[in-house]
Parts: sequence; C-alpha cells; structure tokens
Amino acid sequence: MKGRVYLVGSGPGRVDYLTVRAQQLLAQAEVLIYDALVDAALLQLVPAPCLKLNVGKRGGEPSVTQTEINRLLVEQGQQKQVVRLKSGDPFIFGRCTTEIEALRAADCAFEVVPGLSSALVAPLLVGIPLTDPVLSRCFAVFSAHDPDLLNWEALSQIETLVILMGTKHLPKIVDQLQRRGRSPHTPIAIIRWAGQPQQQTWFGTLANIVQQTAHHPLSPAVITIGEVVALHPFLQPTPTPQNELQQCSPDLPQPSTRVTFYSPPPLIGKTVLITRSVGQSSQFAELLQQTGATILEMPALEIGPPSSWAALDQAIAHLSDFDWLILTSTNGVDYFFERLTAQSKDARALAGVNLAVVGKKTADSLAQRGLQPDFVPPDFVADSLIDHFPNGDSLTDKKILFPRVESGGRNLLVKEFTDRGAVVTEVAAYQSRCPEAIAPAILKALEQEQVDIVTFASSKTVQCFHQMLGTDPNKLLNHLCIASIGPQTSAACDRLLGRVDIEAEEYTLEGLVQAIVQWARSN
Repeated sequence: MKGRVYLVGSGPGRVDYLTVRAQQLLAQAEVLIYDALVDAALLQLVPAPCLKLNVGKRGGEPSVTQTEINRLLVEQGQQKQVVRLKSGDPFIFGRCTTEIEALRAADCAFEVVPGLSSALVAPLLVGIPLTDPVLSRCFAVFSAHDPDLLNWEALSQIETLVILMGTKHLPKIVDQLQRRGRSPHTPIAIIRWAGQPQQQTWFGTLANIVQQTAHHPLSPAVITIGEVVALHPFLQPTPTPQNELQQCSPDLPQPSTRVTFYSPPPLIGKTVLITRSVGQSSQFAELLQQTGATILEMPALEIGPPSSWAALDQAIAHLSDFDWLILTSTNGVDYFFERLTAQSKDARALAGVNLAVVGKKTADSLAQRGLQPDFVPPDFVADSLIDHFPNGDSLTDKKILFPRVESGGRNLLVKEFTDRGAVVTEVAAYQSRCPEAIAPAILKALEQEQVDIVTFASSKTVQCFHQMLGTDPNKLLNHLCIASIGPQTSAACDRLLGRVDIEAEEYTLEGLVQAIVQWARSN
C-alpha cells in the first residue's frame, strides 16, 4: 500500500484535547515523527511496533535540521503511514510549508489534520476571552522569537495581543508596547504549560510583570496582553481555586495587578515513571494523572504463554479432583481460563472447587468471568493467604491446584501448604521475561534527571528494570524516589537498587498512589 504523511496537530498536550481524527491516526501509525513539546502520554497511543522519531527543536539545544526532517518524511512516507505530530495546530508556527513542499516534490501523499492552538486554548483555560463587545473587538497572534522584526507601532494599536515564543524577550516586549503608548496599567497574563497538569499562571501589568516573573522559568508559555485579561476573576472555570493570594500594588488600579496562586494538585510538577508489563492497562497512570503527575510508562516485563501447556491442560482435565484453586495474579486468571476454553470447558467445570485469590485486581478479573472467590486474604500478599487460609491448620490431604509463572517465584506458598498436609500441584500457566532494552526516550529522561518518582508493582519488574539499566543503575536513580507496592517488591528494591523510599500501606495500585501523595506532601 502506498504511504501517506499526516501532519497532525496535537493540541496543547493532554490526550483530552486531541481531535478524534488525530487519535484514530495515532492508533494506526507505522511511523511517528514528533516535536519537542508533544506530551509523552501521546506517544503511548501508537501501536507497539510503530517507529518513533523525536525531531523536536528547543532553543539553545542540539536539534534535527529541517532538511533532515523533510528527508525523513519523504523517505518514510513513500511506503508507510506516517504521523508528523506537531504541538498545537500545524499551520500556526508549525513550519509546515517546507515539509509540504518536500512532500509535493517527491509526489508523496499527505493530509493536514488541525489541532487546538495554544494561542486560543491557554487564555480560555484561565478565563480570558480574546474578544469582548466592549474591550476587544479584535486580537492578534504573533511570535516574538525575533522581536526586532515586528511592527510594534501597528501591534500596539490592537486591543488584545497573544504572543507565542516570547518569554525570553519579555522585557523588550513590555518596553516596546509602552514606548508606543500602551498604558503601564495594561493587564497581562503569562500561561505556562497551558492544558498540562503542571500549568502555571502569572497575572500582572506591563509595569510589574517583568519583576514579578524575574526568578521563574517561563517557557513554554503564552503571553496575553489587553484589558480582557482583567475579566479572568469573573470567567475562570469553576470551582473557584482555593487558597488564593492576591498581591496588589497600592499605586496601581484593580484588578490589573492581581496575581493569583492556585492550590495545586499534590503531584503537580512531578514526573512519575511507571514500570509495568507490556500491554498492561493504563489504570495506574490515570490514577496518578488525577493527582497532577506527568506520566512516563516503561514496559519492564513481557508476559507470554508457558513453554508447554501439558501440565496445565492435564490439571484442567481433572479439575474435579481438586479442593482448591489458588490464583495469585491477573495473569494466572487470564491464562487459566484461556486453557479452560481451549478444552471446550467453562466456569461450570469449577463446580465443587473452592477459589482463593490474592489481591483486589485478581478478584476483579475473576468477577469479570462471573465468579466470586471463596476466599480473599485481608492483606493483598501471599503471606496473608497462608496466615488466614480457612482451616489452615488442618489441610491434611487437601488437594490444591496452583497455576503460576513458569520461571518460578517465591516457594513460600507451596512449602507452607505442604507442611500443613496439603497436596499442592504446581503448573506453569504463563511465563514472564525481561524486554531486551529500555526505550531510548525513557533512558534519556533518567539520564537528564527528568524523573522524580519510579514505581514498581512487582518484584519481577524491579529485576527487569535493574537488568535493563545495566551494571550500575544507581547513578541514574540517586536523584529520584523509589516507590513500591508492598513488602516483597520493597525487598527486591533494597536488594537490587539499594533502597526503597515509599511503600504502600494497602498493597494495591490505589494504595500506592495514596502513599506517593503522602510522600509528596510531607516533602
């Protein structure tokens, strides 16, 4: 099939603000060529085999040349479905012209897919209308990347100004406008990381905004200037932010000098690296995003069928011989029922067999198949299963089927049940292995100290993480917090990574999120 290049606008960053068309194209992409400001969460929307190429440009840093980007688009777009993902809208400072010219010259098919521009989104998200029947009958959007090329005389006459790529030259922008007649009391807002969990906003006037923001990093940001900025207290989204602090100079009129600091979500500004199984759902990521965290996901464990189904198939053929079936993970549930179906059986084959599971997620997985476990221990670990097992002191001749990971895990369950008289049949239901290598984007984030917290939900993910990082992982982990879901995972962290900083009190994903939030607040 002949290829095609889709020049797609990603909007301000979050998945929530993608168009439906953009989501569909990302889900089908064979090659993704993306810019620096594209949110890392969007990279998770492409298929696993998709080739991902970062060609982002950031001021003062080495970057891929536009000529090389054009070459990549033509080379990949001749035969593959390529998504060229751009921040905001492709046609608003998106450098699309040269890319389209290169595609046309090579007779390469292309399509442009619009996105929400931060020029429109940023003011809206903080309650600033760009137009108003009285205060603003027009607005202008421009880049201040090179302010000396702009017609400041003309711009100063426009009621509302929206400026992109201008924070580096903020003093010059303010000076040029005041030189050409704009009042020093003119309201101004600077919205940083608009639409992202780490969004920040400064409100002030042309007279005081430079001093106000002097010691703060501002890029990337949208600057909005005009009387409409003063409307934000009345139009900002509800509920009204708590803990507002107004800093107003007595010699300047209100509300132009209003500066509002919002009470942020607990993990705002924190980047969390989630280690997980390949293909695992993003439930944990969603829970953390609700607390304001920026999420990076790292596949650290590959789950697959065992080397042979023979032992499990034989056990399933004689299910009625067993008193208990113990399932300690969702993987065990999934593969057990896969083989049950392969033998033309269903849940009715479990009549007379008691079901014990470890963990809420395992119980939920069982419930999706219309089954309720007969026993779930109060703590979501194998040790608790042993300590609270029904009639656990007298298990003589009780037959227990235990489908488990082929590569082996802790032998505590088998030993304890055997010591109490039970006959335990262990069968391989699935196997887990480490991916061959860490994704380059994740490794770069660790090397550049862009990760604040790394999470582990199993001791196996700790092992694989350690293996993929190489012989000396500690130099990449000194600056960040290590979070564990429970005691066995913590033991693996201590053994392989040298420490653990957070351990969930309740050994669930929800419990881990709560522990991370408590840590963030205490620090």
